[in-house]
Amino acid sequence: MRPSERAEFEAFVAARSDALVRTAFLMCGDWHQAQDVLQIALTKLYVAWRRIERRDGVEAYARRILVRCLIDESRRGWRRERPTDVLPDRAVPDRPSDDREVMLAALALLPNDQRVVLVLRYWEDLSIADTARLLDLSTGTVKSRAFRGLTTLRAHLATHQLDLTETLEEPTDA
Repeated sequence: MRPSERAEFEAFVAARSDALVRTAFLMCGDWHQAQDVLQIALTKLYVAWRRIERRDGVEAYARRILVRCLIDESRRGWRRERPTDVLPDRAVPDRPSDDREVMLAALALLPNDQRVVLVLRYWEDLSIADTARLLDLSTGTVKSRAFRGLTTLRAHLATHQLDLTETLEEPTDA
């Protein structure tokens, strides 16, 4: 890689890695896994950097790599920790203390396919068509997953009496 290309890559990573790791966290619900997956995605992006002709589409390409890495990581069940019935003593209460923590906890309860669609549609503010293209799904599938995800999310949040109807709107044909 030429020094100018390396400088472009480093500038991109410096500018966008925080946003990408937040997106990865929202999709998987674990900061450590999000950071690991981001590193894998950035490594793949670095390898492909010379082949990327349109630098204005790099962020979308990086997000696509990130989603693919998260999907690959979720398929590797043998690498995950094994859940137990008895948890060790915790220093912090299990109950979330503010709205953000309640929202993240409710988001973590969703199935992966619904969570990924909701994060891309409402956190990353992608259109239905862009989300469908990124996930290689039909727009109808994106709409139905968003609808089911919002319905489930609202049910989880209802137990905490949060009113998030303004921020969580029904999917449209955008």
